[in-house]
Formats: sequence, structure tokens, C-alpha cells
Amino acid sequence: MLKVLIVIGDATEVLDTMYPYFRLPEDGFEAVVAAPEVRLYHMVLHEQPPGWDITQETAGYHLQSDIAFRDINPEEYAGLFLSGGRAPEYIRYDEDLLRVTKHFFEANKPVASVCHGIEIVAAADCIRGRTVTTVAKCAFDAEFSGATYVNEPTVVDGNLVTARTWHDNTPFMKEFIKMLKANQ
Repeated sequence: MLKVLIVIGDATEVLDTMYPYFRLPEDGFEAVVAAPEVRLYHMVLHEQPPGWDITQETAGYHLQSDIAFRDINPEEYAGLFLSGGRAPEYIRYDEDLLRVTKHFFEANKPVASVCHGIEIVAAADCIRGRTVTTVAKCAFDAEFSGATYVNEPTVVDGNLVTARTWHDNTPFMKEFIKMLKANQ
């Protein structure tokens, strides 16, 4: 069974993470949860309540990671999934995560990024010249890093598929799984 890394940290968004966590095995891929350390991580729910201009964050489920970023040999994995939430804001500084991310682009393996996950590929300098989507408040990160931002549910540009938020999970995961199968 081919393995796919799902990158998380504390404050990873629940639906950004759990949908691929369960969806990937349905198509024969092993979901391997990667994080700064091997431990239990706290996920959050993000929702924009009626009348609010920003999202509200509430505590969500917990998820155990399988491997620490420093222990990843990226050659062992078929794909990389970068979850959203606030976690990417903090984990994008991890040099091992950036090394792993760059490997997937250099090897032209499928990469999926949803919501704030764009902050990781931006920090790894892997979106320059690409067209991407992300949650609107991260459009600046994408454009500042040399990408073209579009407000669409899902965008495929080479080996990268991006989505705005968990609301786009269905078309987003269809594209990512199609990419993974084509790359087998």
C-alpha cells in the first residue's frame, strides 16, 4: 500500500484533516500522520458565525501523529497532504518539514494543500509561478511568494492541487486521488 503523509500540528483544522485521513485508505493509500513530534495533537473547528467578519475557533478532536518531521524519508511516500487551520502558521518554520515539502516538488510527486496549508508551500518557496487557491485571508501569502491566487474551489497546477477550505473537500480530494493514482 502506497503511503501519503498528512501534515498536522496543534490547531490543525478537523475537517481539513479527518476527511483525507479516512478518504485516502478508501482508495488503497495508507494515511501517515506527520507532525513536529510523535504525540497526540489538538485539532480545532473553524466556522464563521452569522454576522462575524472572522472565523471562530473551538476545540475539536485529537489525533495521534505517526512520525516526526525529522524522521521522514520522503522517498518512501507517494504524496503529501498539507492540512489547514492555524498549525501551518507555526510549523512552516520547521526545517525538516520544508526539506520534505521541497522533495515532493523536486520529485514531481502529488502535493495537496488546503486552507492555511499554503503557508507551508510558500515558506518552502514551491509555489512561485503557479496558480493556486486558498482561504481568502491567505491570498497575500500566496501572491507574496510569487503565485497567482484565484478564488476557485480547487486548482491543479502541475503536481500541486489546492483548495480554499474544507467546504471544497469533495472536488479537492477527487483531484488529489486522481493525481496519486496516475503517479503509481
